[in-house]
Amino acid sequence: MSGTETTIYYTLTDEAPSLATCSLLPVVRTFTAAAGIEVKVTDISLAGRILASFSEYLSDDQRVEDGLAFLGGLTQDPNANIIKLPNISASIPQLKACIAELQGQGYALPDLPEAPEGDDEQELLRRYSKLLGSAVNPVLREGNSDRRAPVAVKQFVRKFPHSMGKWSMASRTHADYMRDGDFYSAEQSITMENATEVRLEFVAKDGTVTVNKTLGLEAGEIFDSMRMSARALRDFFEQTLQDAKDSDVMWSLHVKATMMKVSHPIVFGHAVTVFYKELFEKYADLFDELGVNPNNGLSSVYEKIESLPRSKREEIMEDIHACYENRPEMAMVDSLKGVTNLHVPSDIIVDASMPAMIRNGGKMWGPDGKAKDCKAVMPESTYSTIYQEMINFCKTNGAFDPTTMGSVPNVGLMARKAEEYGSHDKTYEIESEGIMRVVDADGTVLMQHEVEQGDIWRACQTKDDAIRDWVKLAVNRSRQSDTPAIFWLDRNRAHDIELIKKVNSYLTEHDTVGLDIRIMTYVEAIRRSMERMIRGSDTISVTGNVLRDYLTDLFPIMELGTSAKMLSIVPMLKGGGMYETGAGGSAPKHVQQVQEENHLRWDSLGEFLALAVSLEDMGNKQDNARARILAKTLSEATGMLLQNNKSPSRKVGELDNRGSHFYLGMYWAQALGRQTDDAELAEKFSDLGKILAENEATILAEMEKVQGRPVEAVGYGYYHADRSTIKEIMRPSPTFNAVLAAANK
Repeated sequence: MSGTETTIYYTLTDEAPSLATCSLLPVVRTFTAAAGIEVKVTDISLAGRILASFSEYLSDDQRVEDGLAFLGGLTQDPNANIIKLPNISASIPQLKACIAELQGQGYALPDLPEAPEGDDEQELLRRYSKLLGSAVNPVLREGNSDRRAPVAVKQFVRKFPHSMGKWSMASRTHADYMRDGDFYSAEQSITMENATEVRLEFVAKDGTVTVNKTLGLEAGEIFDSMRMSARALRDFFEQTLQDAKDSDVMWSLHVKATMMKVSHPIVFGHAVTVFYKELFEKYADLFDELGVNPNNGLSSVYEKIESLPRSKREEIMEDIHACYENRPEMAMVDSLKGVTNLHVPSDIIVDASMPAMIRNGGKMWGPDGKAKDCKAVMPESTYSTIYQEMINFCKTNGAFDPTTMGSVPNVGLMARKAEEYGSHDKTYEIESEGIMRVVDADGTVLMQHEVEQGDIWRACQTKDDAIRDWVKLAVNRSRQSDTPAIFWLDRNRAHDIELIKKVNSYLTEHDTVGLDIRIMTYVEAIRRSMERMIRGSDTISVTGNVLRDYLTDLFPIMELGTSAKMLSIVPMLKGGGMYETGAGGSAPKHVQQVQEENHLRWDSLGEFLALAVSLEDMGNKQDNARARILAKTLSEATGMLLQNNKSPSRKVGELDNRGSHFYLGMYWAQALGRQTDDAELAEKFSDLGKILAENEATILAEMEKVQGRPVEAVGYGYYHADRSTIKEIMRPSPTFNAVLAAANK
């Protein structure tokens, strides 16, 4: 691909990261231009993906590039250099809101058919469904994951530690999960000896066979199938609710409805209809007529009953409140607004909600606004045990100490849609009793499950080349950092049994002499990692795709206060690189503060870290000495920013995201002025550093002056805002803008 050798592709995403991009990129481009590097923006926002997916409904001047498809192709280029910011993993309510906003802006998009009738509406639903949940990451993650805490960030946290809630040995907080009937208990797995084609078939009670999907599998590929019993799931929810009620402990639900965008919304919907059982039984016919979808949470009830007469709405609201009388207290997303755990599925993402609870001393917020112990319900048992183990550890040892604790970096198996995160197009809610099976081209049944109506059945794939690369990356990281590595694999789990065989085989391809590399179950691994961590020692976690996601929130939130400060590198299988700017989502509450107070507290540290390794990689691959100098000095500037505590404040009137970008630019220019490897660069940026330092007070005053007042313009386009308007909001200092413009001449 022409030009990729000198181009960094920077993703335009959603919400807070999108706002920050308008402030940061003019600074970045001022520096990268000096090394002949172009920074191009590629739109993978939710709105951009909707427009690209339905271009036939748009006029020529409304059509946009399919940024995700472009970057997906770019991942196969050995020169690919992509900086990936957090994007919305859309729930159905978010998708509907974005469609409505675009329609209001004049885009003639079709509505999302929630109860499709006929082939045309079924096709629309299929196309829109591709945009739900984590639709971006599986396309771009054509490599495995290397996530770790940078040295500068660790030093900052030890100097400015975040708060940690106090743990009590008497805490009643605990995790609860299914002991039978879940995916773990029913998982089957096989390694394909040869490349073949398989069919995913449903066999009805009368013997009728329906082929749901045909797949081509590669030699050496691991293929799994599993089933969750709807009956067992509902019984489990009822048992947890009754136990919480009898024990007088608060009940909370934790699922992953964004990444597991097909199976977990169904699980969430069962939780809603069990908790509000009397409500859904009483109004079953009415709710069906209105199109209430419990998979979208209680918010679907509130939304759909708006069309009813006031007296009927009030009757339903009274029945909703009556449900709480016979149920335990439920954890709240927003106590002041009365938003519960069951309002919308995207509010309770397990890898964010559980670490936050543990960091807060095992407490969540109750309806009265007070922090309380709780029963943390995570139906699927596969990974839930790690949270119970950390809860037990904190009860015994107290809260972790950020000033002394070690680190748990991660090497994650995620290339080529590995494991459960690639199961979306192979997940089915069973319509009637029968058998789901996997059949090869010769008609041999490889795996099968007896299923009942409402059960969830899914299949997953893990490619052999992705596994081999994962093992290689783990060995390399252990060698380079001189750190023990643990493969988190459960010897009692069907999928992991197949993985363990491959790990043991592929480890022999590497020099592991002197390395401490082990294979442990999830509970054994987290216990050993925590025991080392409280003594200040590091341990690399080498995990599958879901645990990668969970652990790269869990440990960083304890260690750094947030997962957004992790360095995340994705070395592509084809040789390119993607640099992710941290986890933590796209921060809608940050946007709300901008709307109300014109203060953006989003911390772009993840962008700074990603850009440094992106420049370093380009410098090494293309032998671009200036790119290497930019990378080194950017890392120095980031360290200065952290040590001088110039990160954004949460409070209006204090330094915000835009101010931190100013300081990054000043420190970066000063670092370039001090370096001695390139005299021309030193001269150019020494002058810029001096000018910025001389104008520091003026620039900060101009940035502070605009704060404290609502910014109505942001509200005119939440998902698809006018970029020129946003640029005006995010670049409020005429002095800073003029200095950058002069430097680019």
